[in-house]
Amino acid sequence: MTMDRKIRLVAGTNVLLSLALAHWVSPWWLLFTAFVGVNLLQSALTGWCLMEDILRWTGIHRETGSRSDV
Repeated sequence: MTMDRKIRLVAGTNVLLSLALAHWVSPWWLLFTAFVGVNLLQSALTGWCLMEDILRWTGIHRETGSRSDV
């Protein structure tokens, strides 16, 4: 799986999870939804993504020399 797809998967999961928590637990969870949105926006504008660094640091995504992960 490519890095872009992994980031979209994490972002989408976090948005859906925070919306469910806002509905069933507390509306304050909408702040987490906003946080995810702000991070996506700054990533699009600056080209730097914190989640990309986290995925590499944890070893979830490793760069390969081939294009087999497409």
